[in-house]
Amino acid sequence: MKFSKIIFMVLLVAFVGIQFIPTKPNKSYYATSTDFMLVYDVPTELKLKIKVSCYDCHSNNTNYPWYNKIQPIAWILENHINEGKSDLNFSDWGNYSNRRKKSKLKSIISQINDEKMPLASYTIIHGDAKFSDFDKKNMIDWIDSLNSKKTAK
Repeated sequence: MKFSKIIFMVLLVAFVGIQFIPTKPNKSYYATSTDFMLVYDVPTELKLKIKVSCYDCHSNNTNYPWYNKIQPIAWILENHINEGKSDLNFSDWGNYSNRRKKSKLKSIISQINDEKMPLASYTIIHGDAKFSDFDKKNMIDWIDSLNSKKTAK
């Protein structure tokens, strides 16, 4: 019994201690001229869906949930966001080459069609990020139209 109390106390002290190890927030208070939404004339009905479903992990501005202040959750979120931004960063879209833009647009279509994005773990808490069949069709049709045009402004 005494051993389990010691283990509990050590774990409690460790948990409290890690709360003081900060993470770097992914916050930008303005959109740069390279932002996807500024590079393309995104239809109004798709703008909010893209922001809600994609931008938290794939831009330089994350809208954090209340639990992002709790370690080790904050570390997991930070790692997830960094991975997402390394794959695709909508804030840097205008800096991508035309070839890379076309490739990313095709990948976005594939990810939406295969229901790989947004991640299921994300949509559990962010239900409004899910794509309905209507949302999928609209998004894919619009992205297809971009791919059929020149991808850079």
